[in-house]
Amino acid sequence: MRIVGIIIFWLAMVVFLYGTRRSRNVAFWPLLALACLLLFNLFFTQQFYRLELREGSFFGIPVPQLYGVPIDILNHASKVGILAIGMTLVIAVGGIDLSVGAVMAIAGAMMATLSVQLGVSPAACIAAALAAGLAAGMWNGFLVAVMGIPPMVATLILMVAGRGVAQLVTDGQIIIFNNPILTSIGNAFLLVPVPFLLMLLMLIATWITTRGTALGFLIEAVGDNEVASSRAGVSARTLKFLVYVFCGFCSAVAGLVQTSNIRSADANNIGLTLELDAIMAVVIGGTAMTGGRFYLASSVAGALLIQALTTTMYAKDVSPVVAPVPKALVILAVCLLQSERVRRLFIGRRGTA
Repeated sequence: MRIVGIIIFWLAMVVFLYGTRRSRNVAFWPLLALACLLLFNLFFTQQFYRLELREGSFFGIPVPQLYGVPIDILNHASKVGILAIGMTLVIAVGGIDLSVGAVMAIAGAMMATLSVQLGVSPAACIAAALAAGLAAGMWNGFLVAVMGIPPMVATLILMVAGRGVAQLVTDGQIIIFNNPILTSIGNAFLLVPVPFLLMLLMLIATWITTRGTALGFLIEAVGDNEVASSRAGVSARTLKFLVYVFCGFCSAVAGLVQTSNIRSADANNIGLTLELDAIMAVVIGGTAMTGGRFYLASSVAGALLIQALTTTMYAKDVSPVVAPVPKALVILAVCLLQSERVRRLFIGRRGTA
């Protein structure tokens, strides 16, 4: 089964390369870093690509599923990947959303509380959780786009208050649920983990929406120059509001996945610090923090790189205390390689050699 794992990862890389074929060198570097990391594990990490085919479940239906380290990477990276999809569009319009982790906690608390304490149907619980994420996104969008509050300040408000809201919903308790449909969201398999398939589905839908229509061009125009785009007839305020709403939706989906995965709503820990990983994935993917051109597939590749790097360090018995240091160095290297100034300096030195 080892060869199967290698084939799955390289096929996934081909898909990402095809999705970022127009993004030139900016999107190339995170994919190259991911390829190098996977190649390193192929030669230096025993049984890294070892996969087992076992009997699993897809929402109660017995299906075969794969187990192994590569599958764990796909599974755990899916939460950050989903967040990164929404964060990419927010950063593309020149914004930032620090509240995505808190919104995850609110969505998870809403789903678990309605299911356990009120006996609401699974479909209604999921709908309520997604509605909570949309409401949070509308709140952030209102503060940023309508009230003109700086994005970092506006989203910091919900980042701080959001976990308090989640605590109010759960009454300060960790709510454990056992509904088979709700627990399947983050634990079901269809050969590969459902969260990973959900991330791919959201990536494809967002890519088609932004690249198959003029929406992506308008988002980039607002991020490049909001004043010029507004004078050209683009409603920058509306676009900003909508991307924050979408980011709230992505946060709610990620919150459902993590809450389902641990089968409980823990308002203090769900989504904790994941906003930083999501921002990091977007930056690794080549989207500039100043706004403008964005790269959705590369942001997801950045999420996979972060998780693969974390898993590799744990496989090499690197202490969790020390692990952030090499992780930061690798990410810094990728970001430097994306810099035009660094690349020009490198080319200049080569030319004089």
